[in-house]
Amino acid sequence: MATFLYRLGRLAFRRRRLVLLAWIAVLVAAVVGVSSVSGSTTDDFTLSGTQSQQAIDLLEKEFPQASAAGAAARVVIEAPDGQKLTSAAHKQEVESLVSDLRTAPQVASVTDPFTAGLVSSSGSIAYAQVTYAVPQADITPAASDALHEVADKGEKAGLNVSLGGNAVLEEESNAAELIGLLVAAFVLVITFGSLVAAGLPLLSAVVGVGIALCAITVASSFVDMASNAQTLALMLGLAVAIDYALFIVSRYRTELREGHAPEEAAGRALGTAGSAVVFAGLTVVIALAGLSVIGIAMLTTMGLAAAFAITVAVLVALTLLPATLGFTGTRVANGRLTTRRVRAEQHGRRVTMGVRWGRFVTRHPWKMLLASVVGLGVLAIPALSLRLTLPDDSMAAPGSTQRVAYDTLSKGFGPGFSGPLTIVVDARDSDDAKTAATDTSAMLDGLDDVATVRPPVFNEAGDVALITAVPSSPPTSQETVDLVADIRDRSGVVEKDSGTQVMVTGTTALNIDVSAKLGEAMVPYLAIVVGLALVLLLLVFRSVLIPIKAAAGFLLSVVATLGVLVAVFQWGWLKDVFGVDETAPIVSLLPILLIGVVFGLAMDYEVFLVSGMREAYVHGAGPTEAIVTGFRHGARVVTAAAIIMISVFAGFLLDDIALVKSIGMGLATAVLFDAFVIRMTLVPAVMTLLGARAWALPRWLDRLLPNVDVEGEKLRRVLAERDRQTRIPAQSDQEPTAPAPLG
Repeated sequence: MATFLYRLGRLAFRRRRLVLLAWIAVLVAAVVGVSSVSGSTTDDFTLSGTQSQQAIDLLEKEFPQASAAGAAARVVIEAPDGQKLTSAAHKQEVESLVSDLRTAPQVASVTDPFTAGLVSSSGSIAYAQVTYAVPQADITPAASDALHEVADKGEKAGLNVSLGGNAVLEEESNAAELIGLLVAAFVLVITFGSLVAAGLPLLSAVVGVGIALCAITVASSFVDMASNAQTLALMLGLAVAIDYALFIVSRYRTELREGHAPEEAAGRALGTAGSAVVFAGLTVVIALAGLSVIGIAMLTTMGLAAAFAITVAVLVALTLLPATLGFTGTRVANGRLTTRRVRAEQHGRRVTMGVRWGRFVTRHPWKMLLASVVGLGVLAIPALSLRLTLPDDSMAAPGSTQRVAYDTLSKGFGPGFSGPLTIVVDARDSDDAKTAATDTSAMLDGLDDVATVRPPVFNEAGDVALITAVPSSPPTSQETVDLVADIRDRSGVVEKDSGTQVMVTGTTALNIDVSAKLGEAMVPYLAIVVGLALVLLLLVFRSVLIPIKAAAGFLLSVVATLGVLVAVFQWGWLKDVFGVDETAPIVSLLPILLIGVVFGLAMDYEVFLVSGMREAYVHGAGPTEAIVTGFRHGARVVTAAAIIMISVFAGFLLDDIALVKSIGMGLATAVLFDAFVIRMTLVPAVMTLLGARAWALPRWLDRLLPNVDVEGEKLRRVLAERDRQTRIPAQSDQEPTAPAPLG
């Protein structure tokens, strides 16, 4: 692979104009594609095999007028202070709003609050339930605009109108991405000391992310795409693209300083650092694409969209980046903005901070190992209280119309009113459907955490009933989770006595089922990812202990990150510092996403640091000396890459959406722990204690394993032999002569 990438780097360097035009054409085509389609996203879940999904499928068949799979909206209306909606003037205005809703595009039905009893006991709060004939992904801008126009009309009439439900579209902000780019630019300038060198990774990232997002938008016109798929793709694509370009540009500058011609330096940079980029990108793509095996459509689209963004980032780094290096030539190596201290470090006149840190860790391996393990272990303790849920309007941005609607309903009807449970009584095999429905209602009435139970509604055949039960607790609370489990347990008695099947569904029950399935899938998925890490690192480093050490460090960083998330988002520690408005269980998608993403990033840093150590060890350095050598070549770049990633991810803490905020904090924390605690501290400490045993590999296994040459060791030997044969003189006072291409 290293030889192929070496040739690719030289080819892209020579044909830079053609490569640049090709990528510009791809970008233009992607932009044109976006302008010609109308993409849509959804937050809806489908979970085949669960009771809640079976009930939804039955409702679609027996209650087609209810549009069980259709999007829904709640138009929440509150009278001014001291007034009631039941007054003649306000009642007339509310009925006018309901009339407008019924004529809005794509609306299947609207529930009148006065005739359906959807007015609070105080008479000051009411809501109209709007059911659409299409799912959330198919809601048109016209339908969304009509909903907001009704709200504006009510506001002009003096009422307080807010909107909730999955039919209400949210606006997105780009502040987080801009902050991430600004921080990345600053770090790159400090790292390279050159505006030209700093600009190349940013240019690569913008092009790659732009193409990926345009393609994902086009794809959302043909398949149901999760609403957060683009955010995740943007978050990962931006951070990874900058990091991959950083690795290659850094290696290119090193090759130039060693006297190689620019074209040769580009080939060598791609053959060495480019190999690590391909490996790291492949691991992230596999881990993200592997999310599809869990069987949840929303998670599948998020994983595949992010994996596509990573793939584009790798392709840009391997082709467009060496082409742009061809336009800059040796100017990339001119660090005119560097300090005298940095220049002294670059020319070997001063020991780098990375070397000093490496020597410190190798002198105190036991202390650093214990400090790392104990510190992360303490941070991981809150993870024992991890609870999972799916986002609803209670997690909407403070002040948003969804959050105002949720708070208003809770104030008027109780905290459980925003998450009613739908109980479906399937009495098609029963002799007395009405008795079965009555018994089910009585059973629900007898439960402590049920606030109200509405009378059963039957289908036209009279053999399937729909009962709505409103919990006393909020939808995301543990009490509501326990209530759903209790209803399902007790329904077995009704089924046994009457021969009917009682099923619990609705958004709340479906969210509980999805969270449960994700919780069950987390451990098997983690096992798959760790197993993949062991195999890949075994191939790369041809060592048994290094993969085990890397996987153990990865697990430690993941559980510590989950502990931090629980402490902040679930327990509320430092919530004001991080802008968390209200505590809630962790979004159920986050742990799985965290495992997939952090796995790839961890392997990225592991390869970049440890490959330098292995190279030094293979060339005769002692175990401890090899560790310090690895830090000399990789610590500065890994530190810069980690800071950039942390900055990009942390920028999403400014987002108002709880899911995006928690993903940003989770990824930023995970990179912080994995890069600085695991790879920069725990790894060298463990390897110091292991000594030469760290690189041991049984002979029989050595014969079985293929040599993937990720660090480009074989390529370097071939190039060194070629240089000796052609006797290229080292010229320090003039431009080096380019050697003949390989092969």
